[in-house]
Amino acid sequence: MLQLQNIILTQFRNYVQQSFHFKDRVIGICGKNGSGKTNLLDAIYYLSFSKSYFSRADASNVHHGLMGMRLEGNYQLHDTDQNLVFILRENNRKELTLNDDTYKRFSDHIGKFSCVMIAPDDIGIITGSSDERRKLIDTIISQFNRNYLQLLIDYQKLLLQRNSVLKQLAETGQIDESLIQILDQQLCDKGNQLFQFRKEFLAEYLILVAEIYTKIAGDKDQITLQYESQLLQQNMESLFLINKQKDRTLQRTSAGIHRDDIIFKMHDQVFKNEASQGQRKSLLFALKLAEWQILKKQKGYTPMLLLDDVFEKLDEKRMFQLLNWVCTESDGQVFITDTHSDRLKAQLSETNTAFQLIEIN
Repeated sequence: MLQLQNIILTQFRNYVQQSFHFKDRVIGICGKNGSGKTNLLDAIYYLSFSKSYFSRADASNVHHGLMGMRLEGNYQLHDTDQNLVFILRENNRKELTLNDDTYKRFSDHIGKFSCVMIAPDDIGIITGSSDERRKLIDTIISQFNRNYLQLLIDYQKLLLQRNSVLKQLAETGQIDESLIQILDQQLCDKGNQLFQFRKEFLAEYLILVAEIYTKIAGDKDQITLQYESQLLQQNMESLFLINKQKDRTLQRTSAGIHRDDIIFKMHDQVFKNEASQGQRKSLLFALKLAEWQILKKQKGYTPMLLLDDVFEKLDEKRMFQLLNWVCTESDGQVFITDTHSDRLKAQLSETNTAFQLIEIN
């Protein structure tokens, strides 16, 4: 079991110095907009991933007018005490320490203290570009498959190199054919492996998403989810050969696993064009809760669940179904924010689960 017992925030966002102690497994966090509820959840996420959930540069998370920041969390994982410290120095150098041992590579930490966060802006996973959906896939798999994470890091570096070489063609009129050949070979090797990992993962994940969506919203919507990849028809080697001239004209790599996507449909129509706000939010919850369930299966413990402002756009029935499931049918730690303490207290009371309510002023 994974449980965060306390967290200390120093010069992080709107907190100069603040500590929070978590006594129960379910924690409600209340306060007005701008009080720091979301920042507290982001601090918890930071300790799991050594970066902000919101794609902010590290320096932008430092309290205004100050230099550097520090986050410390004390956990229990499998009945063992764990101390985790993240520091951003005044020179923007990052440090991450677990039980006084400093990580040489931050990627070695990913997946050790798994958590899943759901925030209002996540609706971009459904309505936004394919980048958002690939990021979701990569974040999940990387938490339980270290080989996948390293392959992904390598692939992205090689892709940048290849695109740089292609741009040189436009600038100089020449291209290093031997270098392109080496990069193609390495990209194909990494890309084909990543594709197999994604294909295997999504075969399970997308079925689970559909099941959870039905649990939240009912089965009348008839949603379908499908993995879309150019590699379902051809391997990377064939794609590079077919797109050789196109790539040189566009000065970028136009085909590969970096173009993968998940297609959502409802009644055989594009989901985002047909769905209501409530249906979109139901699908978002399904995507995230499926992540939560798969990580639980893969990691051997239930990840922490961070729910930010989840009460908007969901009716009371769906909200109760969601909270009842995550609070009573799981042994994982759950953090929930809301602007209305009475509403949150009433909803959590209905689950008949012990909970702690924290008011942030």
